[in-house]
Amino acid sequence: MKIRSIFGAAYAAITIATATPAAAHGVGGVGKTVTPHFQQTIPNVAGKSVKALIVDYAPGGASASHIHAKSAFIFGYVLSGEIESQVNDEPRRVYRAGESFYETPGSRHPVSRNASRTKPARLLAVFVVDSDDKELTTTVK
Repeated sequence: MKIRSIFGAAYAAITIATATPAAAHGVGGVGKTVTPHFQQTIPNVAGKSVKALIVDYAPGGASASHIHAKSAFIFGYVLSGEIESQVNDEPRRVYRAGESFYETPGSRHPVSRNASRTKPARLLAVFVVDSDDKELTTTVK
């Protein structure tokens, strides 16, 4: 798998996600809206697709603890505000607008929330997943 293809697809997803409106949906949490913005199979990587989502967090909004599809490599990019995130047992960290992080396949995401109680925050999540994966996020109880 070529890393240039993945980053090229991620760049395309960022460009499209910031310009394309879509219907909202979401899984677990409070004060968040998840909007799908882009989906495309990767022509030179059999069985893989790129899917981009925008996560809007209201002040104090948060996602429930969750895991992603087992095939999912995820690139997170903070579009505005500040996002507090924890992946697996790593320390919690606050990411500001313009900063990014990633999650490897099989990762657990116990914390994903707006770090502010007074300002909204927006996150772009770009998934590289098996094309037949339908559920990108599953709430952990």
